[in-house]
Amino acid sequence: MVKLEDFAVEQWMDKYETTAKFNTAETCCASVSVDDLRALSEDKESDPLGKLQSTKLTYGAIRGSDQLRETLSNLYSAKTAARLPKDNVLITAGAIQANFLVLYSLVGPGDHVICHYPTYQQLYSVPESLGAEVSLWKSKEADGWQLDLEELKAMIKPNTKMIIINNPQNPTGAIIPHDTLKGLVNIARESSIIIFSDEVYRPLFHNISPMDPQFPPSLLSFCYEHSIATGSVSKAYSLAGLRVGWIASRSSSLIEKCANSRDYTTISVGQIGDAVASFALAPECIHNLLRRNIELARTNLAILEKFIDSHRWACDWTKPKAGTTAFVRFTKMGKPINDVAFCETLQEKSGVMFVPGSLCFGGGEDFQGYVRIGYACETEVLEKGLEALRIFMEDEYENVPSMKKVKSAQ
Repeated sequence: MVKLEDFAVEQWMDKYETTAKFNTAETCCASVSVDDLRALSEDKESDPLGKLQSTKLTYGAIRGSDQLRETLSNLYSAKTAARLPKDNVLITAGAIQANFLVLYSLVGPGDHVICHYPTYQQLYSVPESLGAEVSLWKSKEADGWQLDLEELKAMIKPNTKMIIINNPQNPTGAIIPHDTLKGLVNIARESSIIIFSDEVYRPLFHNISPMDPQFPPSLLSFCYEHSIATGSVSKAYSLAGLRVGWIASRSSSLIEKCANSRDYTTISVGQIGDAVASFALAPECIHNLLRRNIELARTNLAILEKFIDSHRWACDWTKPKAGTTAFVRFTKMGKPINDVAFCETLQEKSGVMFVPGSLCFGGGEDFQGYVRIGYACETEVLEKGLEALRIFMEDEYENVPSMKKVKSAQ
């Protein structure tokens, strides 16, 4: 393994989030407590922590409790032609570990990997560190951040091992629609290429109806043997503090490879996190929790949209369809602003935290002027943050430098 590139977005978050007055960079739906979960649940008798009061805190179930893996199996098996066995689910310490294990276990020197872009840096930096050749399958804002299957066909090589997608997409909030997913599976099937889908923002769909024919199912619903998906309770389920994620696959052998690699990292997920996650994802709770978070996302997205509409002289976007993040372009006199300087000055002057796109999602000259905004925080935080941003735009924006050299991110 060669040295990993610095993880720009995580370093930015670590540097600024504890001092931000208005953290509008956070990507999780506003967090909830165990008491909140109990209030949301229709099972008023159960206490997710109750049984643990007298339980010895051993490592617990190494691959995750039967209850949690069965619950996830049921969620992945809904409206599909073939049931996903619970043994095809591996519980991990968050989706970040799930992603790392998938890549570390399945990719190596001599392999070619195609990765959806822009996306979470881990998904392309880790394969590169493992000695794989990585090609970026670029979505384009001019096309609503959609992917082109013809471009994908031209990118495939004899040694293409894996295609990586992020659905819903971070940072844009775009989705890969049903027909594109189906076409992707058909293309991959021709050469037995693994498709790895980071679905950590699933199922937070707030701008597309499940009745829409293009509504995106999980990749696993297509029953392609060489498919693998990751998720967690952090983003859509408001429980980042549990550090509970998972890997699910149609292939038992892929799961076994990931499980074998995990022996070198965390032995198991803690019993407390497993128990609370099981409670949150159970039928008695999950629907009310998701309803709460989808309504929060819709409410807050409307507030953000109103701000952008009133500041079209400086910013624009492609409105997100899912997830918790928006990728917003800021310009001055037709030129992209220096997004890093903008985010630094904004936090210093106003306490409002954004993530600079060119630093954290592109590097070099990609996505100059873009910032990622996390809008699924508490509504009051977003409202106060946008009011502080409004004042900044009136008083300080003219002092934000523009980029001197422009290169299209398309």
